[in-house]
Amino acid sequence: MPRVKRGQGHVKKRRSLMKRVKGFQGGRKNLLKQAKVAATKAGMYAYKDRRVKKRTFRALWEVQINAAARMRGMSYSKFIGALKIKQIGINRKILAELAIKNPQVFEAIISSVK
Repeated sequence: MPRVKRGQGHVKKRRSLMKRVKGFQGGRKNLLKQAKVAATKAGMYAYKDRRVKKRTFRALWEVQINAAARMRGMSYSKFIGALKIKQIGINRKILAELAIKNPQVFEAIISSVK
């Protein structure tokens, strides 16, 4: 049986790893063992934080809606509760955008809910 040399695959794998850790600090960008660990952890954090991002944006929208609703004499929880009772299906992202960019439309929503 002829001898099989596997250098090409090894080099390609290492090159792709080094491309992923480009820009990291210290040995994490150029030492193989540290780069492997760094790339694995970076991937884990990236996966986790894609989910955390959704939470943080929702919290931001809630704060923005609360501030706008309180300026018009209503708390956030009462406003959202009233929206559900009236069956107005506008999500928090759109409500926050309306509160900032179109305050007159937000005012109309609040007056329709009161």
